[in-house]
Amino acid sequence: MRFRHPDGTLVHLSYCTNVHPAETLDGVLAQLRDHCEPVRRRLDRDRLGIGLWLAKDATHVLTADPAALRALRAELDRRGLEVVTLNGFPYEGFGAEAVKHRVYRPDWTEPERLAHTTDLARLLAALLPDDVAEGSVSTLPLAWRTGFDERAATTTRTALTTLTQRLDALEELTGKSIRIALEPEPGCVVETLADAVGPLTALPGDRVGVCVDTCHLATSFEDPATALAALDTAGIRVPKAQLSAALHADRPHRPEVRAALGAFAEPRFLHQTRTLTAAGLRGTDDLPEAVAGDTLPTTAPWRAHFHIPLHAPPAPPLTSTLPVLQNALAHLVGGARPRTRHLEVETYTWQALPPGARPRTRGRLADGIAAELTLARDLLTDLGLKELP
Repeated sequence: MRFRHPDGTLVHLSYCTNVHPAETLDGVLAQLRDHCEPVRRRLDRDRLGIGLWLAKDATHVLTADPAALRALRAELDRRGLEVVTLNGFPYEGFGAEAVKHRVYRPDWTEPERLAHTTDLARLLAALLPDDVAEGSVSTLPLAWRTGFDERAATTTRTALTTLTQRLDALEELTGKSIRIALEPEPGCVVETLADAVGPLTALPGDRVGVCVDTCHLATSFEDPATALAALDTAGIRVPKAQLSAALHADRPHRPEVRAALGAFAEPRFLHQTRTLTAAGLRGTDDLPEAVAGDTLPTTAPWRAHFHIPLHAPPAPPLTSTLPVLQNALAHLVGGARPRTRHLEVETYTWQALPPGARPRTRGRLADGIAAELTLARDLLTDLGLKELP
């Protein structure tokens, strides 16, 4: 979906396909048919943006076979879909029964991450619509925090510097400008937008910026205005923002609140949990640790890294951090000029929701994704952006 900002800038809204597990190119093509096109039809749009997730195996095929890449581009066009951004965070296995910490490997200390991200940038340059010259690829925020030392920091800085050089060469060759966006996430080396300032200001140029994920932002209790102003001051770009909402519990000392949170403690994804105290941010690396013991103080609200459908907050006594998303979106695209041109709804946890809230059919899932995009569209038009055909 395309929007025109009041300053004339084109802003893209998409949804991320990592909600549909697929490791192979055949699986990606099936996604387009079985999920993405039905969502577009529900929205009654001739064109729908998707934030494509390409796992390692699919990426290798597309990189090695130009005919396969042309076929993917043709299939996108045939089904009324367009791609301006890729989700390069998960490398493989995102549809596995237990993902947890596996999603952070390989990290930016490992050569596979540089090679994979380079391939994604090259593929995106070929997949961009003819009338779009700028693409974005989100990626993990360097690494999971444990074991990350100065040597690892040097290795990641070297890898990202090499990547910027490759992206410069890619633009010279194709005329397409691809930018990489580190996605701060609780528990990682770069947990917050504030944490991104140091590593990114050490890099040459502006090819690498941040992906503002509003679930992660809320989970870490960052104030959107303050965090984005700090990025502006440091000259750090926001190539992409992910529109997502975290799980919020106001009174975690109450047994009924703990029980409600426990229903979201599932074995597939990591759900880092945080609370803000007078002494600073406190947290656990997963929701079961928080609800099972006395690790976290219970005198202030808890937030968990669980992507809640934007239009469907959980039943009381829980809620979502949709207000944080709205606040962040106002600062991202509601000003005189947009801070980013690429917005992506990224609720990949539909099948990890408590059983009664999970969509039981493809049609129900498509209904839910379409409802999320409708909400996001309404937020954008309320900020003065105009939806384009």
